[in-house]
Amino acid sequence: EGQAIVLIGRTEGHLGCSAYQVEIAGKADGMPPPVDLGAERANGDFIRAEIASGAVSACHDLSEGGLAVALAAMAIASGIGAAISAPDGAVPLHAWLFGEDQARYLVAVDDVEGLLARAAAARVPAARIGITGGTTLTLAGAGSISVADLKGAFEAWFPAFMGDEQGQ
Repeated sequence: EGQAIVLIGRTEGHLGCSAYQVEIAGKADGMPPPVDLGAERANGDFIRAEIASGAVSACHDLSEGGLAVALAAMAIASGIGAAISAPDGAVPLHAWLFGEDQARYLVAVDDVEGLLARAAAARVPAARIGITGGTTLTLAGAGSISVADLKGAFEAWFPAFMGDEQGQ
């Protein structure tokens, strides 16, 4: 609770071949996100060093499903909610939340200023987007969802998929 949430990496809002495109738009087309091996290495090396130093208390890559799915996974695992805000005028909100751009991570830290300074020195894009705490995930201007409800849906989907809604 009370830790800064920082987005590492550049967000272009790439939705081609994404989980969002398949599940929400009902399409499976377009190009996958381009891969920049230099950014992958720089951002990955930066994240590994921050974890090794103990500066990062939680980390999730932003691959399948993008930022919203990673944040939900982190909240489900920890039982701690979060409040985030999208940057003004970046990319459309749905693309910011669900884009699957490469070389991106979501981290929780106590010393946000220190992490941002180290990221700048390493030429790694980093931006504070929120704070951990509470029992809901909240997106400024868009509403909230209970972490308990997310966890229930996450834990119930497979038994329901298999035709056993009681989980037995």
